[in-house]
Amino acid sequence: QVQFVESGGGLVQPGGSLRLSCAASRSISTYGMGWYRQAPGKQRELVATITKGGSTNYADSVKGRFTISRDNAKNTVDLQMSSLKPEDTAVYYCRTVIGGSWGQGTQVTVSS
Repeated sequence: QVQFVESGGGLVQPGGSLRLSCAASRSISTYGMGWYRQAPGKQRELVATITKGGSTNYADSVKGRFTISRDNAKNTVDLQMSSLKPEDTAVYYCRTVIGGSWGQGTQVTVSS
């Protein structure tokens, strides 16, 4: 089973940017991948997906602000986040879209 390690989170002011990175324990080139987030007291939600061919899709709440990308040579999936809002505050996770184990996630806090 593929393991994931997320990084790049932190505290940022509203309107700021962050780039999250997800490192996989082995090749993910044949998998569609997703970034998910879970805010306090809320269910985990899907934020963005990228197919093995590079096609992307986004939740309406982040469309136009977030960009998902992948580097199959490095077994990584990134999430570039811009124009951040307080409601983007959550723990962010990556995983294959077909399921599997969750990593520890990376905390993103948007606050002034």
